[in-house]
Amino acid sequence: MRIPKDIDDYLSWVPADRRATLEVVRARIHELLPKAIECISYGMPAFRVEGGVFAGFVATRNGCSYFPFSGRTLTTLAKDVAKFSQTKGALHFDGDVPLSKALLKKLIAARLREIEERSSAKVRTSRKP
Repeated sequence: MRIPKDIDDYLSWVPADRRATLEVVRARIHELLPKAIECISYGMPAFRVEGGVFAGFVATRNGCSYFPFSGRTLTTLAKDVAKFSQTKGALHFDGDVPLSKALLKKLIAARLREIEERSSAKVRTSRKP
């Protein structure tokens, strides 16, 4: 399988029903975080802000998956994502029902806090004599 050059390229390979769902997720991410930069990370469509990848998605055989690029995010939001099938690093959802804007807002906020905490920790570590 070839690596897509960008999100549009990736979506061109996806079946229409899941493509429409992922387009809604993509638009909602941009609406919630306009400064997000689209990229391909680990071969999947993703979004980066201030140097950190905070979200990605893929179409699967049976639906779609959202990746927060963190093993902590879904645990942090356990109550909010309890109704979804998931792994430590991926949230699985129906191919014809996009993630709600409210849930995406929580997922993005939690992941951005993690990125900020990591950046702050690096600064504190680099300042030690």
